[in-house]
Amino acid sequence: MERFQQTLKKWLRAQPTQPGTLAELQTLLDTFVAYYNRHRPHRSLPHRATPAVTYHARPKATPTADRTGEVHHRVRTDRVDDTGAVSLRRAGRLHHIGIGRTHARTPVLLLIQDLHITVINAATGELLRELVLDPAKDYQPRGLPPGPRPKNT
Repeated sequence: MERFQQTLKKWLRAQPTQPGTLAELQTLLDTFVAYYNRHRPHRSLPHRATPAVTYHARPKATPTADRTGEVHHRVRTDRVDDTGAVSLRRAGRLHHIGIGRTHARTPVLLLIQDLHITVINAATGELLRELVLDPAKDYQPRGLPPGPRPKNT
């Protein structure tokens, strides 16, 4: 940035007439920026290309929300924590998925297809949980009644 400012100041000093108003200065600045980005070859860029050529040659990221009909797939390895849950970040929000304390510290695979999540024991292949994520909730309960399980008698 300092190099750019130095080049800009040098270019402005070299102009035959100095601007008298802000509008004249803005016109000069617009002229310089167009020259700097589109016409002036840069030594730091491959083949002395201009910044505009280099910028337009690179692939651009696009928002994922505009994709229609596409399904987001991913596979994640994780381990069930001591409380019996795994964490999953979706759309910038952290969700906790209840698996059960009996599976604490178990290595798992999470198969994620948009909101549909399958949790599998990585060692045995056993299906531990299958759910549709509720994006409004931070914790995804197992759907069991609260409290300890009744004892079999």
